[in-house]
Amino acid sequence: MNGTLNKVMLIGFLGEDIKMHYFDGGNCIGRFSLATNEVYINKTTNEKITSTEWHNLVVRNKAAEICEKYLTKGDKIYIEGRIKSRQWQTEDGSTKHTTEIQVTEFTFLNTKKESENNKQNSPTESAKNTNFDAQNNNDLPINDLPF
Repeated sequence: MNGTLNKVMLIGFLGEDIKMHYFDGGNCIGRFSLATNEVYINKTTNEKITSTEWHNLVVRNKAAEICEKYLTKGDKIYIEGRIKSRQWQTEDGSTKHTTEIQVTEFTFLNTKKESENNKQNSPTESAKNTNFDAQNNNDLPINDLPF
């Protein structure tokens, strides 16, 4: 195979709200961290171990605006993208390095806003309506089935 592949797929939880940066000309980028967890059992101690890996994600333009509008810290998201490393000089002259995931596709798996709306709109037990209510079937004998 002659080609190369730079593809990342992650499912994780936002570690912070989206931080937006706007540029001249209307372009923008959004940055946020994503936590992925690995859970395993230590064979010698039989202890459950959770290991968290943090990823720096970058979304651009319309995708960034959509993420900013709908996502908040703690939301679960699926992303696809590619790894990009970059470096820059700080004001004091030191060189900084970072590795980021440039997001190309994403799917919201659950959001806090969605969860809150579902709690507010969920029917209570007293509000449920049944089709086999005795008052609706006054013309049927009690031991007769309605079908």
